[in-house]
Amino acid sequence: MTFLNVFRVIQALVYVSLAFTPLGLGWPQLGTFNFAGYVTTLYLLFALLSLGLTRRSMGFATLAVSAALVVDIAAAVLAISAMNDARIGISMMLAVNLCAGALILPLRLSSFFAALATIGILGHTFLEATHGGPGDRDLLEPALFCLAYFAATTLCHVLGRQLRATEALAEQRSTDLANMAQVNELIIRRMKTGVLLVDDANRIHQINESAWMLLGNPGADQRDLGQLAPELSRRLYHWMTSGKLDETATQLADGVPEVVPRFSRLAPNDDSHVLIFLDDTSLLSRRAEELTLTSLGRLSASIAHEIRNPLAAIRYSAQLLAESKSMDSTDQRMVEIINNHCIRLNEIIENILQLSRRERSRPETLDLGNWAQDFVAEYSEGNDLGADSLRVVAAAGAPVAAVADPQQLQQVVWNLVQNALRYGRLPGEPARVMVVTRQGEHGVPILEVIDRGPGIAPKVAAQIFEPFYTTNEYGTGLGLYLARQMSEANQAALEYVRVAGGGSCFRLILTPATSAK
Repeated sequence: MTFLNVFRVIQALVYVSLAFTPLGLGWPQLGTFNFAGYVTTLYLLFALLSLGLTRRSMGFATLAVSAALVVDIAAAVLAISAMNDARIGISMMLAVNLCAGALILPLRLSSFFAALATIGILGHTFLEATHGGPGDRDLLEPALFCLAYFAATTLCHVLGRQLRATEALAEQRSTDLANMAQVNELIIRRMKTGVLLVDDANRIHQINESAWMLLGNPGADQRDLGQLAPELSRRLYHWMTSGKLDETATQLADGVPEVVPRFSRLAPNDDSHVLIFLDDTSLLSRRAEELTLTSLGRLSASIAHEIRNPLAAIRYSAQLLAESKSMDSTDQRMVEIINNHCIRLNEIIENILQLSRRERSRPETLDLGNWAQDFVAEYSEGNDLGADSLRVVAAAGAPVAAVADPQQLQQVVWNLVQNALRYGRLPGEPARVMVVTRQGEHGVPILEVIDRGPGIAPKVAAQIFEPFYTTNEYGTGLGLYLARQMSEANQAALEYVRVAGGGSCFRLILTPATSAK
């Protein structure tokens, strides 16, 4: 539309020049001077007005172009009538108006304006024929122009339609490409594997969040790989020169995990840019650990019945032997050992089976104070505490409400209490264990199992939640690991807190009832 309106201004200026130029400049003899000047002046004003309103007319382009073409055709026919010697040039300029309009308008409207221009030019020709009688050449020229109008408008309409389709496709592809670029950028940025793009000058062009953390959180202006990670730069140079990859783990900065770097060129035989992948060895260890636990869970599920059935038979036989009155004290001691080891073996099997019983939690709203009272009463009835003590310390005032699966919570706390009674005692003294329920900051429900024993050494405390880690030669190292797994399944956090003055505290931070959805 802008091109059409600019051309219309130039076209009107040509008309005005033809109408007002003195004859001494060599312009052809024109028709009536006053009529030509009047028509061309009005047309120039219309052209200037159309050019000034180009932006406003974008919203109704079809109507604006249609109205403008009507004026163009009328002005051209009147200009030909007033300046007959310039009829060929005016007719040719009108073809440009029709073609530009055909790029915008539908085919029917384009054909209509081509027909309207044909009627105007042929009408003027036949009107002149009634007065002067034109020759064959004078009739042939307008006929050829009219045929050209239809051909040009049809061709321009087809081209315009193809251009619009191409533009829409390009815009769609541009949008898809932009969306894909955003998705790729988000994926790379959120990848657990560190990714860096390094050029041949050893400068970092792009880096994702994982790589930024594995490099020790460098500043935004630090882009030299040799300064940020000399070892990584050395391995990159070694790989580019020899083609051999050093797959040993290395630590690129203090306080970050070890990584195994891998390198890849963006294109074959092109060393201008290299992609560096940093594989976090801790993630690999966790994945290997998960695979190991999964395999162990499947194995334990397949052999559980094969072990538990003979174990039950052994224990039942030992109980029958214990009822015999003819056994001496030595035999009774042997039967007692059999029973104790059967109990221990059954506990080991139960712990291992829980690795494959990842049942979904069924959370409920619980009053932690009442739940802890019921738990301690049930535990005391089912287990002989002897001189050991197990009591509940509940917070005074409003009840502490939490959301958790009661059965899984009982397994977690039972495991913690069992460990506290077993290990949380000073030499020669009974164990003193408390189950404390209270509200933490912001109303978060907290359940703690506290003992007054010797506590846990810091080095040991850092590993107690790892699977198969134990300091007891008879332990499996799965109790605390399973307790944390079940806690996380209930959106709770289990942590160890050292007690000042001696003792241990296992703190379970649960989900408040008010925030559960």
